[in-house]
Amino acid sequence: MVKHIILWKLKDEFNNAEIKTDIKAGLENLLGVIPGLLEIKVETEILPSSNVDVMLYSVFENETALKNYSTHPEHVKVADTYVRPYTLTRACFDYQVK
Repeated sequence: MVKHIILWKLKDEFNNAEIKTDIKAGLENLLGVIPGLLEIKVETEILPSSNVDVMLYSVFENETALKNYSTHPEHVKVADTYVRPYTLTRACFDYQVK
């Protein structure tokens, strides 16, 4: 099993509830669409101590499933429509669960 965690900082002009809701819905709706994606959750409700705006937590069957997710047309569509235009920075942390 592989876990895939992404942290985004939104551009100031797009840091609002509507954008966050769209990101959350778009990504979470990929469950059941992309083979090997076992779990996906987007967190947008942050504490004041946070220095990012949105977190993606996802679990995949294996590393191949994660690689396929990154290029899957439905994921690319969501990323290009709801994520990339609004984000300033992105940090990724992938790891194998043993």
